[in-house]
Amino acid sequence: MRRFCLGWGLVVLLHTISAAESLTPSKQLYDRNGLLMHSALSAQHTYYQPVSLAQISPWLISAVVAVEDKRFYTHPGVDVQALLRAFWQNTQEGKVVSGASTITQQLARAISPRSKTWWGKTKEAAQALLLEQKLTKEEILEQYFNVLEFGNLTQGVQAASQFYFQTDAVDLSLSQAAFLAGLLKSPTYYNPVKHFDRALKRRNLVLEKMHQSGFIDEELYQLALAEKIQLRLQPRPFEAPHFARLLLTQTDANVTDVYTTLDLPLQQFVEQTIKNQLALLADHHVTNAAVVVLDNASGEVLAYVGSADFHDKSSGQVDGARALRQPGSALKPFVYGLAFQEGKMTPASLLADEDTFFEGGFRPRNYDETFHGLIPAREALACSYNIPAVKAADAVGTSALLDLLHQAGFASLGKPADFYGLGLALGNGEVRLVELTNGYALLARGGVFKPVKLARTPEVKLPGHTRPVLAPQTAYLITDILADNHARAPAFGLNSALQVPFEMAAKTGTSKDYKDNFAIGYTPRWTVGVWVGNFDASSMQKVSGVTGAGPILHDVAMYLNEKFPSPAFTLAPGVVRQKVCADSGLLAGPSCTHTREEVFDKKHVPARCNGQHKRQIPAVRITSPQVGDIFYVDPSFTRKSQQIKLEAACEAPVCRWQVDGKALADTSCQTWWPLAGGKHTLQVTCAQHTDRVSFEVVE
Repeated sequence: MRRFCLGWGLVVLLHTISAAESLTPSKQLYDRNGLLMHSALSAQHTYYQPVSLAQISPWLISAVVAVEDKRFYTHPGVDVQALLRAFWQNTQEGKVVSGASTITQQLARAISPRSKTWWGKTKEAAQALLLEQKLTKEEILEQYFNVLEFGNLTQGVQAASQFYFQTDAVDLSLSQAAFLAGLLKSPTYYNPVKHFDRALKRRNLVLEKMHQSGFIDEELYQLALAEKIQLRLQPRPFEAPHFARLLLTQTDANVTDVYTTLDLPLQQFVEQTIKNQLALLADHHVTNAAVVVLDNASGEVLAYVGSADFHDKSSGQVDGARALRQPGSALKPFVYGLAFQEGKMTPASLLADEDTFFEGGFRPRNYDETFHGLIPAREALACSYNIPAVKAADAVGTSALLDLLHQAGFASLGKPADFYGLGLALGNGEVRLVELTNGYALLARGGVFKPVKLARTPEVKLPGHTRPVLAPQTAYLITDILADNHARAPAFGLNSALQVPFEMAAKTGTSKDYKDNFAIGYTPRWTVGVWVGNFDASSMQKVSGVTGAGPILHDVAMYLNEKFPSPAFTLAPGVVRQKVCADSGLLAGPSCTHTREEVFDKKHVPARCNGQHKRQIPAVRITSPQVGDIFYVDPSFTRKSQQIKLEAACEAPVCRWQVDGKALADTSCQTWWPLAGGKHTLQVTCAQHTDRVSFEVVE
């Protein structure tokens, strides 16, 4: 029987010690500038920062010994005198009015809570005796001060000192030490946040016990009593919750201070920008958004917003930056990039945007439900036309495209190439915003993939490794197209949300049925990815990337340009600029009358035009105004003097104009129209051919 009890005792002891050592500290997350941005609970759901005994004020040790266990240094774990005294007092009163638990017993109970029965107390006493045999008094005190709770989710004296006084445990004054020691009797009853008077009265009792036990003299006693206790409650910030949650999964359990890559002022600006834009889109059934901002050189996350409101009970804790969403046209740059790199086409190559059936009966349609004829790859990508993109994907093959996307970090595209088919070029696979943003950062850094980095603390490991994916020349060609505001003007207008007063490459994407839309922009220094939509996958009401996510991208980019100004893109080595024939897409020859400048990888410069290739020009085309143009009425001028020029390129001399379905009297191919507020549709008919554009007048 004795052998059995000894074995049981050793098991209890080992369990107690291992349990104490298994406590994980809570973590403090700081932004890249050292600002405290997020206080995370420990695995025990407390704020816990372990310290050594040398890092604890001697006043606190004396205070606790005086009020909790004055014979701590002499008893073997159980104080027999105190037990007898408590038994006598409780018997006389007929109820429990006095306890006799030593510091060692309290430690045992804190680590392995037991019932308040005689059997529970007996096991607690046995565990305390074994602890005293295994640990020194100093080791017991160190565990005691680190394990016990001081109220308001603070576990251990360091967390309590920081929360109540914003000071370290080693720097506690005598009065502050007595105040914290008094909380241990009942952190709930003496909770100073709710019951400060109770806690202060308890402090006075602790000081009296210290005086009676000889730990302090009369002078120190009176000085400590007179010291005014001022709570300086430490704020517990909860910034960037989605980011913090992701980072904590990658952080070693024993790391307490984590210095992140996040820029807190930028983070807060992005959050407010999202709220502002969603308020404007409320009538279009748009309820949520997510944004990721990356530093290109390092892959560091500068801002990370997973939802508009983390505290929204319905869906706020869904992380939109990592949610799987169809990117729509946002994958097209990688399609063209692969085609350029393999020499299947160049930015000047002419692609037929016409009704086309692909293998399996796949018949893509353009966003604007029209066909645009023979257009350069530059314009096809910049305007995000679907049919040319599918033709580019068909030229390189879906398997090669999927492999490129995997190399670019799109791990979420886990199905085989046959599953996606050519629809992969139009974003029928689901990706994460953080992947998409990092994919564009790859383009910004010349085709090199870098893993996304969340922290600067060495213990936080990077998921992945740096690797080249696209040639620098290819990345530059794509960047040059995406930064070309004139190339995208036929689809987006010259004054879209993608236009900023500095050089930025940008692309949008809208999924089928308007369920998701994206806008991604980058400079040589940073990349911004934006998603807007609804977490319940319901459709927005005709909100595209340029009208939904685009304004958020625009505002964040403007802020970034002030905070992290970026240089312009520089011509990549091996890229040349040449004049091309607009009618053939080949290098301009002596007989070419319509020319423009284009960029090429010098490995894939096209042949020279011999004049035999002629591009089919539309029979009629509105040249002014252009699609998406916005005009403003100037109140300082008379309305009659404010007109816009209507102009069409037409082979015939007669043009019949209509504005919002109403015919104009003038039939010349150049005329003027007085400004009228609102959104308008302009149509011109010439020689039985028609063209239309939409524009807006703001009063």
